[in-house]
Amino acid sequence: MRVLITGANRGIGLALVREYLDAGWRVFATCRAPDRADDLRALCEGDGDRLSIVALDVVDEASIRRAGDAIRAETDALDALINNVGVFPKGERPGALDADEMLYAFHVNAIGPVMVAQEMLDPLCAAENPRIVNVTSQLGSLARKRSGGDYSYAASKAALNMLTKALAYDLRREGITVVAIHPGWVRTDMGGAGATLAPEESARRIREIVDELMLDDTARYLQVSGDDLPW
Repeated sequence: MRVLITGANRGIGLALVREYLDAGWRVFATCRAPDRADDLRALCEGDGDRLSIVALDVVDEASIRRAGDAIRAETDALDALINNVGVFPKGERPGALDADEMLYAFHVNAIGPVMVAQEMLDPLCAAENPRIVNVTSQLGSLARKRSGGDYSYAASKAALNMLTKALAYDLRREGITVVAIHPGWVRTDMGGAGATLAPEESARRIREIVDELMLDDTARYLQVSGDDLPW
């Protein structure tokens, strides 16, 4: 079994790499600067035959193409793509919003995952039960919105949710399951020290969900409990 994980150098992404290696999968782990991804590179010492680290900047189309070429050179099929990479601009409020920063958040959080999925369609189509998992947030739920703030993050995750549904309906005919998963409130640089879930626990729950996904699950918006979130 083969999985591609983006944003794999820290936090949930790094925990997902460890989780899938422990489960015996072949893992392609991406980050912008592999030379500086010390924790990720350390995993190669024990699992170098099943772990490939690939340079990828999801806002750079040339980088996406190079990453796709590198992965296709090592495998002809991909069982799962987990789009985990994301950014969370802090301190946004009316009067202190920056258009370029907001656009960057949309590019990383919403557009990037779709571009990576597009690049990897051929190896995904070659798998028996291919799955695309977009790591989103419950903050992207319009139905749950009850407060201000988090403009770029919440809006870009809402955009990712819409793009996930669009992909799900278009790729269903190719046999590819596409879902969005909220990873929980996780103790990472983004989630903060007070969060309720360790990255390892979130990664374990995500893998358990991904393992069970079938085409009938496509277009779902899930929590790590397996329950559905309102769009």
